[in-house]
Amino acid sequence: MAGSDSKQTNNSNPAADHTSPYYLNPSDYTRQMHVNEALNDNNYLDWVQEMENFLFAKNKVGFIDGTLKKPEKTDPNHMAWLRCDAMIKGWLNTAMEKEIRTSVKYATSAQEMWSDLQDRFGKESAPRAYELKQLLSMTKQEGTSVSAYFTRLRELWDEITSVFPIPRCSCTGCSCEISKKMSDSRDKERLYEFLLGLDREYSTIRTQILAMKPIPTLLEAYRLVYEDEQQRAVTTGKQTSTDSAAFQAFMKQDGAAAAATQSQTGSKAYKKLNSDKIGHCDFCGKDGHNRDVCFKRVGYPEWWPGKGKPENGRAKAAHVETSSKVNEASQNELSPIPGLNNEQYKQFINMFTVNNSSNVSKPSYGKHGR
Repeated sequence: MAGSDSKQTNNSNPAADHTSPYYLNPSDYTRQMHVNEALNDNNYLDWVQEMENFLFAKNKVGFIDGTLKKPEKTDPNHMAWLRCDAMIKGWLNTAMEKEIRTSVKYATSAQEMWSDLQDRFGKESAPRAYELKQLLSMTKQEGTSVSAYFTRLRELWDEITSVFPIPRCSCTGCSCEISKKMSDSRDKERLYEFLLGLDREYSTIRTQILAMKPIPTLLEAYRLVYEDEQQRAVTTGKQTSTDSAAFQAFMKQDGAAAAATQSQTGSKAYKKLNSDKIGHCDFCGKDGHNRDVCFKRVGYPEWWPGKGKPENGRAKAAHVETSSKVNEASQNELSPIPGLNNEQYKQFINMFTVNNSSNVSKPSYGKHGR
């Protein structure tokens, strides 16, 4: 009895029946946005498709295509129809830009508003059709993935289909296949357009597809090209790994050679820097002292080992062990001459002074001298 009462109530009040076009969900309100983008001068085809899908899901298509007429005032569904129509007008207004909304705000019903938009934006436009065809002819893969390239083509094909819909046979029981043949012809045309825009590296798979009997469909050809792309990516990845390993090995060898060269160059630079610091004698040709203190030129001191053997003496003077220098530096005050301590330097100066004094000529007196 309860179920019968409920069914009777639904029949007397269609607005409470979820399957009725007069039903409105409690969460519905007029300022709801049900499309991705508001209607403007350039997106009517996408907009109308989204809006039709939404209204179909809401079971409200009859309000815009004229199949659900406005009931008379005496009809019990009159108020339910008015409420649904007002809700749909609110949805349409919210999904438009302000300029377009202003032009249809005085429409008396959702059907009138829908028809006005269709007359303004839905008619075939020769400039738009030409633009779509031009874009289609210019669309190439150009290094992008096969999937991205096919998606761009698919968007253009869908819009072209909206502008140039395929004629369909509507006769009852017709055995002709006009619609099917036209659909197959369009599919084959798209197949050629897809193959034409592929990059040069897919020339082999393109030739194979065109040589197939019967020729594959568009989706079958897409799968073949996509699989060829995946196989190419695997092969390229292996080659890249091999090239990377070879390059790293080359860089290691080249780095070792560069390090050896740098070491040799640094050693030469170090030697040159030290020779600049300690001086070079242009009299004997040795490093470690200069011309002014060259023993070969000014004479060897008494304490010099191997006195009278200039070559040996010069060699010893030019070569002083580092350990000796460290010991002398720690025990005695360093002298201006490398290799001599302060005491030895004083002896050298005294000897040098004495030798110079003895070489000075004494003044001669005449026979009238003192």
